[in-house]
Amino acid sequence: MDYYRFIKRNLSQIAAITEKNTKLELRYKFGLVISFISPIISIIFPLIVMGRLFQLNQQFGPWTNENYVIFLFIAYQIILLKNIVIKFPAGLRQEKFWQTLPALIIAPFNRFNLLLGIFVSHLIVISIPFTIFFIICYIIYPISIFTILSIIFIFFLIEFTFSGIGLILGIFAISKESIWRFLLFCINWIFWLSCITYPFEIFPNLLQALINLNPLFHIFDFLRKTWIEDNFLLTITLHPVSFIILLLTSIMLPVIGVYIFNIIYKKYGIVGY
Repeated sequence: MDYYRFIKRNLSQIAAITEKNTKLELRYKFGLVISFISPIISIIFPLIVMGRLFQLNQQFGPWTNENYVIFLFIAYQIILLKNIVIKFPAGLRQEKFWQTLPALIIAPFNRFNLLLGIFVSHLIVISIPFTIFFIICYIIYPISIFTILSIIFIFFLIEFTFSGIGLILGIFAISKESIWRFLLFCINWIFWLSCITYPFEIFPNLLQALINLNPLFHIFDFLRKTWIEDNFLLTITLHPVSFIILLLTSIMLPVIGVYIFNIIYKKYGIVGY
């Protein structure tokens, strides 16, 4: 019975946060539309550049004339997922402004439930544009049902990774704003140095060495190769390191995020009241 109450209490907390954040997101429709359009703008120029290069019979690693559109449409979906990184600090700062944050944090509230609630609400909000681009990718480059399920699984793991990063940024946003802005700057650079919109081979050797150290590069590369190879087990076999990085980051970053959240909150509290 205690186990049942425990599960029910946690599910209720997750559902409450999900409902609250979803309603808030849908309330500001202009900002929501902009968040859907901005990633499209981010992939337009790479589409033009890569299209011109492939007209000259160029090839860059796995990027070819047949699949570069798929890769860039996948990039759109990844950017949509990545927006959760700024949703955490934005949401917590909003709670801080409304002076409802102490009640949320001081209450017997599991930080993992906070993470999962924002995680689910973000997936709900972006579901329509995300699904549209997923269907377009499937029409252009069909894959098997098993690969579709594998791709969805990978997207979930990527979103968990971004959620852990977002939670870390969130606590610094309400406790140490200067550190939050610096971390956000660093994360944005790490993200754009992950070959999200351009192939690895197009960069100079010095940058390639840095990109190889970027776990996001290996995660996104694994996602793209899972799609074009259309055999999840084969992709794992051929790229085991990338798969291990994907699993480790999706598990460790949320845990680390919750740990850092608790440490920073205990040390600095909420600054600015």
